[in-house]
Amino acid sequence: MAPSLVDLVSALPSEDTWGPGIPTDNTLDGVPYAPFSKSDKLGRMADWSAEKDRDRGGRQAYNRNFRDQQVYGAGTSSLFAVQVAEDESSFSVVDNTRASTKSRAFGRGGGAIFRGRGQRGALQRGGRAGFQRVGAGRGQAGDRLYDQRAARSGRGRRFGWKDYEKPQRNRDSSVTIRPEWELLEEVDFNRLTKLHLEPPEGEDVDSYGFLYYYDRSYDRAPVKGSERKLQSLDRAAYNVTTSSDPVIQEFAEKNEATVFATADILSMLMCAPRSVYSWDIVIIKHGDKIYFDKREGSSIDLVTVNENAADAPLEVSESGGKQDSINTPSALALEATVINHNFALQTVVEGKDKVEFAHPNPFYNASEESEPLASKAYKYRKFDLSLEKDEEPLNLLVRTEVDAVLKSSTNETQQIIIKALNEFDHKAQGAGGALDWRTKLASQRGAVVATEMKNNSCKLARWTTQAILAKADAMKLGFVSRANPKSATSHVILGVVGYKPREFAAQMNLNLANGWGIVRTIVDLIRSMDDDEEEGGEEESADKIKKYVLVKDPNKPVIRLYSVPPNTFEEEENTEEGEKEEEE
Repeated sequence: MAPSLVDLVSALPSEDTWGPGIPTDNTLDGVPYAPFSKSDKLGRMADWSAEKDRDRGGRQAYNRNFRDQQVYGAGTSSLFAVQVAEDESSFSVVDNTRASTKSRAFGRGGGAIFRGRGQRGALQRGGRAGFQRVGAGRGQAGDRLYDQRAARSGRGRRFGWKDYEKPQRNRDSSVTIRPEWELLEEVDFNRLTKLHLEPPEGEDVDSYGFLYYYDRSYDRAPVKGSERKLQSLDRAAYNVTTSSDPVIQEFAEKNEATVFATADILSMLMCAPRSVYSWDIVIIKHGDKIYFDKREGSSIDLVTVNENAADAPLEVSESGGKQDSINTPSALALEATVINHNFALQTVVEGKDKVEFAHPNPFYNASEESEPLASKAYKYRKFDLSLEKDEEPLNLLVRTEVDAVLKSSTNETQQIIIKALNEFDHKAQGAGGALDWRTKLASQRGAVVATEMKNNSCKLARWTTQAILAKADAMKLGFVSRANPKSATSHVILGVVGYKPREFAAQMNLNLANGWGIVRTIVDLIRSMDDDEEEGGEEESADKIKKYVLVKDPNKPVIRLYSVPPNTFEEEENTEEGEKEEEE
């Protein structure tokens, strides 16, 4: 009887049993493997689109595609990952299709519109998918449009958008702060703007000089192509500081006032909250007299250009050497100062017809000067700054200036001051969005003046304050432009506009009460500090001289008061005079 299949199988040795043997460890020839159990669910063996579906579908797609994926031992699959020798992430297929010349535009409502036939993945307006409007979400494109609209309307958040393109404005101080200077007080502009003192009525004390009549032909708009050129005239003009004025020294000896200043220095102090550039005022206290003075080469004598513009002119170093050297703040200030000097001389009719004042020019010496005198009158006026709590009156004596006289329609003689605004290049950096004066001055004069009020708020406020201090009847503002924007040597006169000082101050929101409050506060600050330090007798205190410097911070809206040695700035003047003598 033949053996059965069962007997044959049972007769075989156990070592030769069919099938794989039972492993004793978890390695197959040194290669680990992922263990599994009968309860594990096996998913796809190979799914190359799994990651792509996951990225495109989000959480819902992940749950749908991987709901039957095994969980137990899934993390050990990384043991079998193939390490790529080269980085394939930078590999891309070259697209030979022609790029569309249509640009992206924002249509009505702010939606993004792509012109032409719609393609898959292209964002189109409307449609079944209902794409969200650009600017309504929180995406990058939405934030960018939101920031643009917020910048135009002055509302919303900017988060410094495109601020990286703006150069840092680190200006230098007008005077070097020395280590021996002692800081006494620091006041920000917010505190200054809250000061208030009712404007006092000034009275004329004395007058010097003479005035020519203003040439009315400059009031007529020039014909295009026939503008008058600005001439350079040699005339003797003076801008003496307060302590060097012989007339002020006489009034100080007669005790006519306690505080003394000139109109250009006082106007800078009264309009301090409008200033951006750095400036400094020297304050000298001799006994009980206070002099608001200026040092040699002070920036107060210069006429700034577009100081208050949002995009003010830059120095060469600030712009990396790209800025033209004739359009820097220092070069523009020097150019504007020369223009103002020549414009005031050119717009008067020199001759026998002139108005003589009580005394001749106090600074002119006929034996030493070879140039004829310029049309200028100096009016010394006194203002009462006393308060009800003051035991003694506090008077301020100011030297004011007038440039010419004018016959009114009622045949009355009016005193006027003459100033000039200048245009360097309306397309250059630092122009402040100014209009082209040659084409817009005749048709849009109001817009041109409004732009100048915005870009030159401090300068126009100072001129208006000086006119009110002098009790001038009118102001003449000339518009002077370069004959060639690339050259600062030749200029033409495009027109002249007349204003009444009080009305012009109201147009530019100039608060004189705030200016007088600033002056009275600084005076009280100086007097209180000196009163606390005085320990000697009356004779010693009467001869005692103290000096202070009031400095505007170059980069912050702050003014600082320093106590300085009495010989400050005098050493520099003596050194300069000695160098000149050696050169001669």
